[in-house]
Amino acid sequence: EVQLQASGGGLVQAGGSLRLSCAASGFTFDDYAIGWFRQAPGKEREGVSCISSSDGSTYYADSVKGRFTISSDNAKNTVYLQMNSLKPEDTAVYYCAADIVAGLRCYYGMDYWGKGTQVTVSS
Repeated sequence: EVQLQASGGGLVQAGGSLRLSCAASGFTFDDYAIGWFRQAPGKEREGVSCISSSDGSTYYADSVKGRFTISSDNAKNTVYLQMNSLKPEDTAVYYCAADIVAGLRCYYGMDYWGKGTQVTVSS
């Protein structure tokens, strides 16, 4: 059974940093895309950043480019999202998700989803 466990959320002041971690277990696939989504109250879930296991290509939403960095540690089956220069509008529940695909994909129809972790940025 595939499980994605997200952690690292919390409360931070604007301009601060957080690092989210997503530990994947039960993962036996060679090619997949994995990444982060977020959903703020009253808003639709959006793709924040994803990375491809096959070629390391990445996707970033325009709203986080230059501030967030996605990385992976294949030995630990863990994906990280380093979030710098956080803004109040980054406040949301952040979800880790994965899709079985050869290449990069980052969309609402990902195959597997973990439970979210709350990120709150105070002004």
